[in-house]
Amino acid sequence: MKQVKVAIVGVGFMGWIHYLGYQQCETATLAAFCSRDAKKRAGDWRGIQGNFGPPGDLIDMTGVNAYESLDDLLADKSIDLVDICLPPHLHGEAVSKSLDAGKHVLCEKPLALTSAEAESLNQAAAGRLMVAHILPFFPEYRLLADAVADKRFGKLLGGHFKRVIGPPDWVPDFYDATKVGGPLVDLHVHDAHLIRMLLGMPTQAHSVCRMRDGVPKYVETVFQFADDEIVASATSGVIDQASRGFTHGFDVQFELANVQFESAAFGDGSSAAIPMVIAHSDGRVERPTFDGGDSIAIFAQELDAAARSILSGRIDPALDASVAVDAIKICEMQVPKLV
Repeated sequence: MKQVKVAIVGVGFMGWIHYLGYQQCETATLAAFCSRDAKKRAGDWRGIQGNFGPPGDLIDMTGVNAYESLDDLLADKSIDLVDICLPPHLHGEAVSKSLDAGKHVLCEKPLALTSAEAESLNQAAAGRLMVAHILPFFPEYRLLADAVADKRFGKLLGGHFKRVIGPPDWVPDFYDATKVGGPLVDLHVHDAHLIRMLLGMPTQAHSVCRMRDGVPKYVETVFQFADDEIVASATSGVIDQASRGFTHGFDVQFELANVQFESAAFGDGSSAAIPMVIAHSDGRVERPTFDGGDSIAIFAQELDAAARSILSGRIDPALDASVAVDAIKICEMQVPKLV
């Protein structure tokens, strides 16, 4: 099988997670990375830490070229795909340079901190830009997308989507709109992307927000769509209790079924869940089970999808940059307007 040769740009938490993902890929091979840190260029990625997955470690440098600068990496003609895992405020320049060098690009979400910059990047890409929104590759969320596509439960009528975390102390400048973007652009953008994939583009958003440092910290939103049968809402943001690390889930209504799922992780290492339940209109209750549960394997699926998109010439819908641009627009719709 033909392999897509990939280079990672940015050796932080997401760069480490993508590195682990490439070890499980079928169609993508890590061929290079770049970092300004000499220690990391030597293969010592210890000290990397995030909110899931194993901590950083020593990596196998066999067959992997390490570059100090993006310009040096882009001069490597063997690289097919540049995988950008930099902090969000650095995405734009790295994407532009990589596209100008003739490379295919996979950029971690969000594509940019504003929809205007994201739109500009997408227009310049000529079909060579993908955005790494991981949520559609989780099996529970993939089932929703598949059900919309094949109409197994009839028309999708809407739902409620939730994504809440404790204080994100592992992310410097989290509330800085010019660097990370805050909870909407960094966190809620996952569900905004899913809402756009499943339901289309909202026409309006009615939000109430708790603010911090000029950006929404916690948001409740009801969306309106051109189709007035669709009723959808979202809860997203940060609460002050570190003991409740992370919660996400959904309660979705189709014509012929209600689909519910929720998962939470707590500061003491415990977890709680409502495993997926499908309540059918005919009275049946279905509880599907899914293989695995390895988050790295899910990232490997996403990275393989990017490689297959290059090989086939058809971008996977979950990685479509146009949808990623719209996800940022949906986030912007929820920011309070100053009158």
